[in-house]
Amino acid sequence: MQEGLLEVVRNYLHITWIDENTDKNLTDAINSSMARLREIAGVSTVDFTVEGLARDLLKDRCRYINSQALEMFEKNFASELMSLHIKSQVDAESDVVDI
Repeated sequence: MQEGLLEVVRNYLHITWIDENTDKNLTDAINSSMARLREIAGVSTVDFTVEGLARDLLKDRCRYINSQALEMFEKNFASELMSLHIKSQVDAESDVVDI
């Protein structure tokens, strides 16, 4: 897991208590969210540590997991997920160097 994301998600979800089970659940949600968002983006280099679309989607996907409504996430965020995919593909193309 990328450094600092547990605290970011904890703050976003207004979780102020310290609990081992809560931290494990949040860590699992963060890891599964990063994997799914990288899959949607089509690249493995998505950086969730910086403010931006990817981090916002990660926080919202964790919110849906925490609310037990994950099945609605991709439907409700379809345009944002498409933007993440397109931006990631454009960024990946610009990283390719012609020799």
